[in-house]
Amino acid sequence: MLAAVALVFGALTPLALQPAAGSEAEEPTTFTVAMDNEVDSFNPFLGIEAESYEMWALMYDYLIGYSMADMSPEPTGLAEDWETSEDGLTWTFTVRDGVTFSDGEPLTAADVAYTYNRILDGGAEAATWSSYLTSVEKVTAPDERTVVLELSQPNAVLPLLPIPIIPEHVWRDVDEKAVKTFANEPTDGDPVIGSGPFELVEGTAGGPTARFQAREDYWKGSPHIDEVVYRVFKSKDSAVQALIKGEVDYVADVPPLQVDALQGQEGITTNQGDSPGFDEIAFNVGAVNTKTGEPIGDGHEALKDPDFRFALGFAIDRQRIVDTAYQGSGTPGDSIVPPTYDNWRWEPPAEDAFTFDPERADQLLTEAGYETNSGGERLMPDGSDFGTLRLFARSESDTSVTVMDLFKEWLADLGIDSEITAMESNRLTNVILDGEFDAFEWGWYVEPDPDSMLSYLTCDQLASWNDAWYCNEEYDRLYREQNQALDDAERVAAVKRMQEILYYDAPYLVTAYGATGEAIRTDRWACLQSQPDPGGIWLFQYGVTNYLQMRPADQAGDCDGVTNAVGAVADGTDASGSGAAGEVESSSSSSWVLPTVAALVLVLLAAGGLMAFRRRASAGERE
Repeated sequence: MLAAVALVFGALTPLALQPAAGSEAEEPTTFTVAMDNEVDSFNPFLGIEAESYEMWALMYDYLIGYSMADMSPEPTGLAEDWETSEDGLTWTFTVRDGVTFSDGEPLTAADVAYTYNRILDGGAEAATWSSYLTSVEKVTAPDERTVVLELSQPNAVLPLLPIPIIPEHVWRDVDEKAVKTFANEPTDGDPVIGSGPFELVEGTAGGPTARFQAREDYWKGSPHIDEVVYRVFKSKDSAVQALIKGEVDYVADVPPLQVDALQGQEGITTNQGDSPGFDEIAFNVGAVNTKTGEPIGDGHEALKDPDFRFALGFAIDRQRIVDTAYQGSGTPGDSIVPPTYDNWRWEPPAEDAFTFDPERADQLLTEAGYETNSGGERLMPDGSDFGTLRLFARSESDTSVTVMDLFKEWLADLGIDSEITAMESNRLTNVILDGEFDAFEWGWYVEPDPDSMLSYLTCDQLASWNDAWYCNEEYDRLYREQNQALDDAERVAAVKRMQEILYYDAPYLVTAYGATGEAIRTDRWACLQSQPDPGGIWLFQYGVTNYLQMRPADQAGDCDGVTNAVGAVADGTDASGSGAAGEVESSSSSSWVLPTVAALVLVLLAAGGLMAFRRRASAGERE
């Protein structure tokens, strides 16, 4: 890896500062984002990866907004305000007036109700978004500005509703059967219709680029840029090289070694932001046909045994994973609620905390009936050969491949044979749904409220988000209890007990909590604010604030009062000097700064896992 970094930077000479984008009136101001993973779908009912969630947020509005400080819900989305009845069974939202879709049609409460009712009706729509509408029985729009949710039981997650609002006049022609294959991509030169600040004018799922054009009539005001272009690169090295050459403006998920190597590069600023998620090794604990209950796939019998899975928790050297696979940028993991959310988080007892202890792993396996023969090979409880575990890594993620290489090594030390297959994420998803695997490496973003992450491992999510095929009745009961709890202490207690169950049942062995590296051309661009603030990231956030705030660096000013944004001009300085109080980790010679503002994060989704708009984190986003 060090050699690769040396090649990238050694072959390049420092570039002079380039003119700010848009300095010539006839040229559109285009902000180009480099990624190493494709969009899996522009249909907000089908995609699962972080890139898709990011782009849906450009295309569509959401009922509720999120603060930049801590991702808490705020009335900056379609809803001006909301209220709930004393018993928590009725929620009423007031939709702001004057919002239109990109084709000029008005967005009203009826579009919100239509979107939510499609989810309540089941099908592909429900698979992605139903956890936010748990216990919601009826959604109505009594007038153009009022949306009413009627519940059978309280829903503690509300008003968190990170669901893209689709135009009824477009989607009513896409029935439940058609939605499963509906691409929602530009056709015959016509952009996709949505109410968001940008229109998708070019791009296909799995394609190398996607282009979004700013809307001049957006209800929050037109963005300061004309276009956002996403480009997919085959490697992080090539993406970083493109940044240095000035071919792109921002690179997501820059590995720590490359963050270090970017120090001193003219006009580039880097950041290592908090990543509100976790990575894990997941097991096939028993794939089944959800209609018949009959087993499907060919998962290994031993992985149906929680004692076997728990024992493997002591065979993993998590610190070595952080040091090698994450290049030291991260911390060892244990629970699906990351330390960022300490108010929700359950801590394992000291005597059972996962440390690297191969002897204890061997002892626990033996006690569970998995003894070894005279040659040190592990056996099944009936004395038969153990066979081979099939491990899957994501081929586009060096981290994923490295983790599984290490896991294979540690399994071998326990007398367990294994083989690794690396494949693209979209193919791996199909393998998981077919139950034709034993273990894989991936990760999740966790939302500001842990409910959606907890929901993924319920029995209801089998053959959908529940990729470990895990089902536990007590866990499901506790999920329902916390989801309906009106008392905060009771809810926190239930959430912690759920984490405890998962820890000992071990459908996931959490490996690490990573940080997110990113880099931007601050000789060209300014006014990006971190989320959470301080300590967070600049893009792939909850919401689209930075796509609306960002502008060419020579137009930064005080970033409309957001003086803690990158490149904001403080008193008596200009855009080429420093003026704010505290500095972000930077390689820019022009000293772009990002001051510290007191704020803490609550609990994040992937998804979903960005966080509020993402579930499954993508390959690069956990590097």
